[in-house]
Amino acid sequence: MAKINFIEADGTENELDVQEGWSLMQAAVSNGIDGIEAECGGSCCCATCHCYVDEAYMDKIEAPSDNELGMLEETVAERKDNSRLACQIKATEALDGMKVYLPEVQS
Repeated sequence: MAKINFIEADGTENELDVQEGWSLMQAAVSNGIDGIEAECGGSCCCATCHCYVDEAYMDKIEAPSDNELGMLEETVAERKDNSRLACQIKATEALDGMKVYLPEVQS
């Protein structure tokens, strides 16, 4: 299990215990985190779970697939170097303590 801190655009912090293997999107939606819409339910086809990953953890997550990179081109909020889709990041113990920042808008 990993403790992941979701930080909403207004600064509200929500620390969640995320079960290994769960996507960050699943954890956020299951716990009512504002800022993750997840319209496609985790199919990597809507970009409404866009987030910014703590730079210190970028090397601890898998590189984005070509499909995810394509979807990141469609985000409403500014795309940054640390932009990812939360549905494509699976929790592992290596992510314990990670901060995930949510944009002001998803759609």
